[in-house]
Amino acid sequence: MKNNSEIWFLDSQTEGASLNIRVTNQLYHAVSEFQEIDVFQSESFGKFLVLDGEVIFSEADEFIYNEMVVHVPMAVHPNVKRVLIIGGGDGGVASGFTAYPEIEHIDVVEPDEQMVDVCKRFFPDTTKGFGDERVEVSYQDGLRFVRSRENEYDIIINDATDPFGHAEGLFTKEFYGSCFKALKSDGIMVYQHGSPFFDDEESIFRSMHRKVYRTFPISRVYQAHIPTCSSGYWTFGFASKKYHPIDDFDPERWSKRNIKTWYYTPQMHRASFMLPQYVVDILHEEEGKKK
Repeated sequence: MKNNSEIWFLDSQTEGASLNIRVTNQLYHAVSEFQEIDVFQSESFGKFLVLDGEVIFSEADEFIYNEMVVHVPMAVHPNVKRVLIIGGGDGGVASGFTAYPEIEHIDVVEPDEQMVDVCKRFFPDTTKGFGDERVEVSYQDGLRFVRSRENEYDIIINDATDPFGHAEGLFTKEFYGSCFKALKSDGIMVYQHGSPFFDDEESIFRSMHRKVYRTFPISRVYQAHIPTCSSGYWTFGFASKKYHPIDDFDPERWSKRNIKTWYYTPQMHRASFMLPQYVVDILHEEEGKKK
């Protein structure tokens, strides 16, 4: 949108609301086999990545998402050796896990090689984890990859963008069941749970929780404030075969690592699972539905 020589990027979050970012330059535009890819420069958020017209992350707030995805399960699970990241082509989540020396191997499964190349070019700090020898990137479909795995991973992260298009299969009952099978007996899955604030996104939020709740014995939701995410309010799912995100949380063990963070703290860990009442009501409604 152009007005008085100013250029604005409009991210339509719902039919009645959008996020407008004033941009100083468009750095990249292309259409890959899977999606439309854009990179913009802005004063407020620095560089930010856009896929199919939707802001995926920005330099200003990517640390919030990545820290909450990585450190929450790592502060709970006592012995992580193998991690699977499905999606994650921007490298932020993989980079976060490389801070833990006990991790032996990190698989990143991303179908769009062009998106990875773009992120390496424009977001080198975010993608620096790809240079770690423990990280292996596979360019293939995430659902197909996880189907063939059994009792292999301590942590699985579903870092796919949205339940549409080429990523649609990563939000199905079959996918969650395949993740359950691919996890070891005490494994944890963390996935982006979206935002329940807008009515037209609430149904997706409900569907995800219902499917995971019926698949894993422990299923909880936690939250973070991420400015470029829909409504600025974002949630994550914590699904586990054994460990509870609060009862088995070990803040002393995590704090002894002296990992530098900008958002995550042991206090924030606990607080993030204290949800607004309307979100609690939605979750309870879905948990009470018959199969």
